[in-house]
Amino acid sequence: MNNNSFEWLRLDNAAKIFPGQNTRSWSNVFRVGVQLKQEIDPQKLEKALDSTLKRIPGYAVRIRKGFFWHYFEKNPNPCPIMHDIKNLCYRINFKENNGYLFRLYYHGNRISVDIYHALSDGYGGAVFLSTLVGEYLRLCGFEISHNRFVLDVNEPPKKEEIEDAYNRYASSKVKYDRKDKWVYHSVGTKLPRHRCNYVIGIMSFEQIHSISKKYGVTVTEFFAAILLDIHYRKQLREAKKQREVSVQIPVNLRKAFPSETLRNFVLCLRVKIDPNMGEYTFEEILRSVSLQLRLVNNDKFLNSMMTQNLKIERNPVMKYLPLPIKTLGVGIGFGITAEQTTSTLISNLGPVVLPPDMAKHVERFFFFNGPGKLNGARCAAISLGDELTFTFSNCYEESDIEREFFTRLVKMGVHVKIESNRD
Repeated sequence: MNNNSFEWLRLDNAAKIFPGQNTRSWSNVFRVGVQLKQEIDPQKLEKALDSTLKRIPGYAVRIRKGFFWHYFEKNPNPCPIMHDIKNLCYRINFKENNGYLFRLYYHGNRISVDIYHALSDGYGGAVFLSTLVGEYLRLCGFEISHNRFVLDVNEPPKKEEIEDAYNRYASSKVKYDRKDKWVYHSVGTKLPRHRCNYVIGIMSFEQIHSISKKYGVTVTEFFAAILLDIHYRKQLREAKKQREVSVQIPVNLRKAFPSETLRNFVLCLRVKIDPNMGEYTFEEILRSVSLQLRLVNNDKFLNSMMTQNLKIERNPVMKYLPLPIKTLGVGIGFGITAEQTTSTLISNLGPVVLPPDMAKHVERFFFFNGPGKLNGARCAAISLGDELTFTFSNCYEESDIEREFFTRLVKMGVHVKIESNRD
């Protein structure tokens, strides 16, 4: 492989588990989307996609089976673009969509990309979409500048953008000890296969930041504490036997370990409370969440987690097991333990920073986690300027978690506009 091209590519450390988790009804998929101030021209969008895939070749791949591991190879087929659908983030079939591991949709003035997590994380997806939209707007006749989110499609790809950053940075000598219990889950009436209910809350970032600052926490800590409190109090109403309540929070490792990779480079932390220890006020939960995260969200602890994950991959027994046995083992393990150690998930991608000449054409960004197998209301947040969008993706008919979450924000003085695909 030279500096800017490849014929095949190993899956990164995080990606290797995802093919084994695939079922007929579920894949680990997320969505990033953007709403422009003009209707989408599909022909220009198709041209922009062709240019973007040349600049970000890590998306121009299909997945193949090796003897020991899955791998990516260049995809020579054209990538289709489609009208958007009501149910986002449905499962990935490796033989559909001309073999591509993402689906590009348009509807009205929106462009959306459903991305298989083996390809990339949320940050990489935001760069891919921003670069695509930047090129689309240029084809529409606008002058658009470049930055770290909006890459220049006329430049050659960088080798650093397709590196496995886990393999580069994992170097800890400390063993990370996993001791997660099975936790409470808010369940309900399961939707039919491939269905997903979503709710979007659009609000002011400055309002949220001001409230978080008043409590002495970050925006992510504030959101996580509300979710913990809602699940904690719901379990108190529902059950006599109380389990821990846990929120999973993906962390962008690029903030601690400098990397330009557009592939996966995240680790998931968990914050939790145990109702059996006594009653909690919301302020106590806020303090607990903040202390838990600040204890572990540092380069040394994160490095120990990375290193432990790589040790599993490099274990001689695991390394040389044939792929069908690995896939079967991952599938059985995931089928038994999937999401059992987390009550819900909040992934805050943070601000997307666009060049000013591009930002004036964009109304807002969206970020969705795919619906869980067990977890109901899975959450994601992203912001552009002063506009923050907070989304719920739900595999159940019930919407009590979403309703309670946004009601609490409104009671705190936050103005929230709601959109949904629910009837």
